[in-house]
Amino acid sequence: MKKFYLLAVLFLVGFAVTTQAQEATPADQVIKMAKEKYDLGKIKYKEATTFFMEFTNISKKPVIVENVVVGCGCTVAEKPAAPIMPGKVGKIKVGYDATAPAGQPFNKDVTIKIKGVQPKTVYFTGEII
Repeated sequence: MKKFYLLAVLFLVGFAVTTQAQEATPADQVIKMAKEKYDLGKIKYKEATTFFMEFTNISKKPVIVENVVVGCGCTVAEKPAAPIMPGKVGKIKVGYDATAPAGQPFNKDVTIKIKGVQPKTVYFTGEII
C-alpha cells in the first residue's frame, strides 16, 4: 500500500512539473509579431480608430489564441476565431477610442494569451489632437 501512495505522489509531482514546463514556453518561440510596438500617430479627440496586430506562427503546430486582454476601457480587441496554422499569419483586430484630453500622448498595451505558452504583450502609442 505504501508503494501505491509513493507512486501516486511521484506521478502527480511529475505531472505538475510537466505542466509548468509547458506553461514556461515564451510566446516568442511560437509566434513572431510583425511589430512589437505600433505607432498610430495623431488621432482626433473622441475619434475611434481600428488597426490589426499581425503575427506569424513560427512553430510546427497550430496556434490557438485563447484570449486577448486590453489595458483599459478605451481599447477593444478581437482574437482570431480559428487556429493559425504553421507559417500562416494571424491578425488581432484592435480598436481604440481617443477619449483622453487633446494634446496627450498615450501608450496602451494588448496582452495575447496563446494556449500552452506565456502571454505576449504588445504596445501601441499615439497622440490625441
